[in-house]
Amino acid sequence: MNLNQITLPVRDMPQATAFYRRLGFLQIVDTPHYARFECPRGESSFSLALEEGDFRNGAVIYFECEDLDARVAALREKGVEFAQMPEDMRWLWREAVLYDPSGNKLKFYWAGENRLNPPWRVEISE
Repeated sequence: MNLNQITLPVRDMPQATAFYRRLGFLQIVDTPHYARFECPRGESSFSLALEEGDFRNGAVIYFECEDLDARVAALREKGVEFAQMPEDMRWLWREAVLYDPSGNKLKFYWAGENRLNPPWRVEISE
């Protein structure tokens, strides 16, 4: 099994699509109520769906960036604001935090080998 995509709720589709394009994602579907983006590396994608009512999305979306510090610096030069600059975390990942215009929490991170093989890894299955 493989994860296909994550769909995030947004309040303003033109504002949201411009934000994600500024982050470096390629927009591959464009409608007034739905947009889909391709990640610059690999075959991952994610989408945006227009929500007209109030919502609160508690999910955190992680985007892996081997060049994390350089990418954050380049995005800051484009006016992207980060709630947390790149920081080494106790779970052995380096992370930066930002929010999209609809309040969805995003993390740009680099974990290297610790992404799938942290020192505390277990393998439990049925």
